[in-house]
Parts: sequence; C-alpha cells; structure tokens
Amino acid sequence: MLLGVIADDMTGATDVALMLNRAGMRTVQVIGVPPAGSALPEADAVVVALKSRTNPVAEAVADSLAACEALLKGGARQILFKYCSTFDSTAEGNIGPVANALAERLGAKLAIVCPAFPANGRSIYQGYLFVGAVPLHESSMKDHPLTPMRDSSLMRLMSAQAKTETGLVDYATVLAGPAAVKARLAKLQADGIRYAVTDALTNEDLMTLGHAVSEHVLLTGGSGIAMGLPQNFRRAGLLPERPGPQDLKAPAGRAGIISGSCSTATRGQIKAALEAGYPALKVDPLALADGSQDAAGLAAWALAQPADKPFLVYSSDDPSEVAAVQDKLGRDRAGAIVEEAFAELARRLSEGGVTRLLVAGGETSGATVLGLSIRTLEIGPEIDPGVPWTRVVDGPEMVVALKSGNFGTPDFFLKAWSLLR
Repeated sequence: MLLGVIADDMTGATDVALMLNRAGMRTVQVIGVPPAGSALPEADAVVVALKSRTNPVAEAVADSLAACEALLKGGARQILFKYCSTFDSTAEGNIGPVANALAERLGAKLAIVCPAFPANGRSIYQGYLFVGAVPLHESSMKDHPLTPMRDSSLMRLMSAQAKTETGLVDYATVLAGPAAVKARLAKLQADGIRYAVTDALTNEDLMTLGHAVSEHVLLTGGSGIAMGLPQNFRRAGLLPERPGPQDLKAPAGRAGIISGSCSTATRGQIKAALEAGYPALKVDPLALADGSQDAAGLAAWALAQPADKPFLVYSSDDPSEVAAVQDKLGRDRAGAIVEEAFAELARRLSEGGVTRLLVAGGETSGATVLGLSIRTLEIGPEIDPGVPWTRVVDGPEMVVALKSGNFGTPDFFLKAWSLLR
C-alpha cells in the first residue's frame, strides 16, 4: 500500500476512491474501522469509509485514529483525511478535532486544508470556499439539515474547530508552481502554523498542490486533492501506468434507487426520474414514526413494480419540510428513523433479487451499506464526477453506486445503468 485514506462518510470514501482508481491506482474501499489484527486488501490505495462526519467528537476521533493505525500497519506512506468538498461540519467539528488527532499521531508539523473539487463546482479563492458562483454560506448548504454552513472562510472555520491559527497559500502562489507552494508551506510551518488553506480553481491547481505535498505525511481535503497524488508515486518509481475501468460487469437481477438526500441536485434527479416514468414511492418520516409505513412495506411495494425500469424509494424533501419534521420528531430521531428503515429496506431488496442499487446521500449510503453488511468495495467506472459504480467484494452479490447528495447531473438516475454490462 502506498496511500491510506480516512474518509468521514460513505459517499466521500467512494468519491476519493474513484479519483485514485481513475488515475491508475488499484483502490479498494473498506467499510468501517478494520478489525484489529485483520489484514487489509492488497492495493495501491486503501480507503477506509467511516461514519464520523456527524458522530460525537470523541467517537469520530477514536475511529479515525483506529483507521489510521490499520493503514499504517498495512504499509501506507501517506495519510489523507478526506472530508466533503463543502467542508460539512458543525462549529464543534468534526474536521478540526480529527485533523488534530491525526497530526499528533503522525507527527505532522503542518497539513494543508483543501476541499476544492472544480469538476463539481467547488473552488477556493483567498481562503473562501465557493459552490459554483456563490460563497458556501450563500449556497443551499446554508440550510443543510445536519451541518448547516453559515461561513465561507475556511481559515475561520478551521481555526475555530482546531483551536489554532490557520494560514493561507494564496492563488498567486499556486500559479507560481510547486516550488513556490513548498516554500510558502515551509514559511508557514516555521511560523508555527499547523494548517494551511490552499486556493484552487482548476484541476491544474490541484495537480500543482499534489506535487508540492509529496513529502507530507498528512493531507486533509476533498477528493480533488487526491488527483495529483498518484503522479507523486510514479515519479518515485513506485507506481506503474494503468488505465481506469470503463464499465462493470453486474450480476443479473433487478435495479433500484434509494434516496435520502435533500440536496438541490438530488431533488432535481428525482424530478427527472419521475418525469421518465420511474415507479416511485415517497417515504414519510412521520409515517415511519407512527408505524403506518415500515421497511417491509416499502420493500414489498418496490419488488411488486415492473422490472423494466428501476424503482425509486425516496425520503428527499424541501429543506422547509425537513425542518418541520425535525421540529416534530427532533433532529436526531428524524434522521435515525429514516436511516434505520433504509438499512432494513436495502437488506430486504437484496434478498428479493435486487442486484443493482443506486443510493443518494451520505447518511443514506451509510445506512444501506450497514443493512447489506458490506465490508469491502471494488471501485468501477465513473458515472459522474465523484460517483463510481462499485462491486461488492464480501457481501451480497451486487453492484452499488453511492452518490453524495450534491453530486451528479440532472439525468444521473437515468444514465447510470448504461455503464453496467
């Protein structure tokens, strides 16, 4: 193993695994902290998918450190702490506290902070994170039900969470090339700065940054920063050139979609699926709470639909409707009751012959993987930037796509199936 990645949610793990796989690194995704004493799969890169984005801070730190130990034991030369390209977190964390713990364990004097992902409209300029043409705090992320983002300054956000000053590698420095970035990082480190936000507007910027941090033991950021890392290992003679996969063989069986994301992108994808005539059933958290809906009923409905089109089971809704449900049930219970239903639904769908499953939303993906008892995923072809098909290695015989809520074009639910053979 050359690179070890610790991702704070399921879709983020798949996202970064795709980035590495596409660049020619043999990459596998492991679900949850690897059991003590177990051997990790043979690969150039191993991505450990945690569910630590919204967990209690102490739990997130403990799981991340355990994942780090497993990756180091497996031979990782560099660790990437991967979080969302919209820096999803609360004022308490968990990005800052986890980064602090990993830096302490690895002896990292300085680590970059780079959630930029230009292919999906995430860019950083003067330390401010943009989503498309607007600052983060003006985007739909300002109303995220779990991690509402009300500030766009990554330096302020990281400084508050990590309880330390955060520096900046500005865009002029990035344009000047890897040597200039290295010099700026060295200056910040000499000044006692522990984290440095790095501006990035294009993929070329990410390649520059990747080159500049080739000797850093710890990196933090979105999947975009992984773009330049494989080339570092090639320059060192550790990684051959390899093409990425173009399609994926899927077992015969039915196809379906489970969606729990309330993002603008996913709601647009649901609209396109409904207009295309996909049979669809909306899940009501209040109905789950009073027992008038349950996982058994959802599965029975899905499996009774004609098999010529994928079915769609979704709880996605407008932020105002989500807030109304949270007011009635409480935020934690509203989320947990849907996740539990989707976990059980996924298990029942697999038992009912569904072998091709597309899942939208990080929390929903985590619940689905838990319900299916999946431990390892082999990364397949890219559907849209940041979203691949994957093959289950040590669970039910099926292929799954785990999509971050914010990712994908409006026709994502329609076109994904064409990459399966």
